[in-house]
Amino acid sequence: MEQEAQENTTAAVKVSTKESGDDMTNIAVADLDSYVNVELSTENNAAGHNVLDITQALFQNEDEAEEGESDDHEDGDDSGTDHFNADKSGTQLQRCERQGGANSNLPDTFQTGHLLFYERFKAFQDYILGDCKPSEVKDFTADYLEKVVETCDWQAVWSTDVFDVLVEVCDVEFPDLKACVKPVLPLQFESRGCELNEETMNTLLEATRHKLPLQELQVVYEESGDFDQTALAIEHLRFFYKHIWRQWDEEDEDDDFDYFVRCVEPRLRLYYDMLEDRVPSGLVVEYQSLLENCSQCFQQFLALRSSLSSDSDSEPDNVSMVEGLKLCDQLETFKRKLHIIENPLLRYVLGYKGNSRQQSVQCRGPRASGVKVVHVVTASCTSFQLQSLLNDRLLPQCSSEDTEIQFHREPVSAVESCYQGDVVIILPGNYSVTSSIFLPDSISIEGFGLPDEVVIEKKNKGDSFVESTGGDVRMSNIKFIQHDAIEGILCVRQGNLTMENCVMQCETTGVIVRTSAHLTMNMCDLYGSKGAGIEIYPGSVCSLVGNGIHHCKDGILIKDFANELDVMPSITMENNVIHNNEGYGVILVKTGNGEDQKVPNDKSEEDLAKEDAGQTAEHLSITSTAPSSSSSSSNSVSTENSNNGADGDATATSGRKWQFGRQLSRNKEASCSRAVQNLMDHEIFVSIQGNQFRRNGMGDFGTFFC
Repeated sequence: MEQEAQENTTAAVKVSTKESGDDMTNIAVADLDSYVNVELSTENNAAGHNVLDITQALFQNEDEAEEGESDDHEDGDDSGTDHFNADKSGTQLQRCERQGGANSNLPDTFQTGHLLFYERFKAFQDYILGDCKPSEVKDFTADYLEKVVETCDWQAVWSTDVFDVLVEVCDVEFPDLKACVKPVLPLQFESRGCELNEETMNTLLEATRHKLPLQELQVVYEESGDFDQTALAIEHLRFFYKHIWRQWDEEDEDDDFDYFVRCVEPRLRLYYDMLEDRVPSGLVVEYQSLLENCSQCFQQFLALRSSLSSDSDSEPDNVSMVEGLKLCDQLETFKRKLHIIENPLLRYVLGYKGNSRQQSVQCRGPRASGVKVVHVVTASCTSFQLQSLLNDRLLPQCSSEDTEIQFHREPVSAVESCYQGDVVIILPGNYSVTSSIFLPDSISIEGFGLPDEVVIEKKNKGDSFVESTGGDVRMSNIKFIQHDAIEGILCVRQGNLTMENCVMQCETTGVIVRTSAHLTMNMCDLYGSKGAGIEIYPGSVCSLVGNGIHHCKDGILIKDFANELDVMPSITMENNVIHNNEGYGVILVKTGNGEDQKVPNDKSEEDLAKEDAGQTAEHLSITSTAPSSSSSSSNSVSTENSNNGADGDATATSGRKWQFGRQLSRNKEASCSRAVQNLMDHEIFVSIQGNQFRRNGMGDFGTFFC
């Protein structure tokens, strides 16, 4: 580790300090024992570079620094100590001004809360935690702090929920992660709803034996730069126990694993994903709720265990034992669900079920008056367009007296004005929307022209683009363009949605078909998804006819892990062209370890062909992939990832391994027809015929075992 520290500090770059105003917005999502907060800090680029300089200098090798400081200047090899030499004197950190401004008598502190992901990642991985186990976290952290934190003679602001007070650090007890302090006199403080004076402060400090947790201290700003390392080290400590550490981590029975890999890295990535709005708000709320429930359950479990231990002379009663087992089972369930959300892959494969805003949108039903309304959307139109609209659509739609016409300038207001049975006609134009489009009623939305002429574009960040829950929703002749999104371009959560002749230019996931939802998609074009083009959940019904699905991460992802409450999806695939996807054309997510379904690596394709010539495979996972026109033959690949957990609804135990079975790709006509036959025989497919698969990066069919 010392050698890595020296190599990294030699790469430090000197960047001059730039003054900039601090602009911080705090978003408190939840705050219980888990201490999960999302802090949104906006800083300029200069601040980021300056913190990088200090972060690299923070982990200097002290022995090397003492040995070769003079040689570094001659050879140009910076060991990391040169960040604080005479050539670059002064602090490299920003100043955090007190919110009270001129009315505050407390000094300013260092601004350390805006570190970038890779700065924290490198600090925890290389210098603080390394490859420690959960039971060793405190020892590793104390050892790191002992190397970089000044032991005495520095001032800090002790920050609590009800007051901030200036104290002086007299000593640091590293094993306990605490500092021995005394108040600075005359007393300087800010209180919130409480009275504070010198006497009450001394009483409070005596109750704590003048020892305070280091993470509650904010180092006072000093331009000399002598306490930059101390400020950053305490920031890493504070961030870790506020956003990463969980009380139950040390209780894990399986202590023999790399804590950084198993817990720190995924939680750190999730924190920054939430910070940068890459996680749906509904999923953030769900995660905070799970943390709160898990924390409460853990406290109840500890209390029960403590009561049983204190009364060790008497035999535990059956009620206490049953309650303990129940709490233990609940705790494991919460932990598995948390792990699913923390894991970037499992987060979207098995996790998030809904959107809180979408759930609040209710179906209106038919109008009480019985009037049917045709909503025309256009900002402006020519007389020819109006005449065509009148002849082709309005006169046929408005033949009865109980029909009226309303005009709108953009699609969202038209949809929000709809009742059951209404029709929305969108004239050619490019319509930019800033909010999600929810379809809770059975309505029809059609573009009056070609899809490239009727474009609905969503540019700002948001959880979703189009959400359908209506009993019978129809859309046609529209192009949807998604920008800077978090969720998929279209989600059918329940009910029926029929799409014809539509174009979907995706950015994240494409079309999602949730459990019990029905999707009919004909003659549509879908591309650009960074996830799956179409994601099909258990219990859903999906009919795909004549579509193009291309240039996505995977073409179609089918989740075939039905539990006792769900049935397998029912899928019809006919005459689709699935091509140029990065991964697979069609991929199934299935439960099971897949051991009996993997293709042996030590057998050639000819041997496999001879063995399987007269057999019909039971599962898709053991069939060969229909070859792409630009792909060559390859051997089966199977990898395991034991770090991934599973939700209690989808898997039996948290220790289950995740396996990914890649199919063989053979340039043989017989194996091609056999693969297609196996697909047709699979019970989730009602019909699969006439589909074309071309140039899919990892093959045409694959299986992901969970």
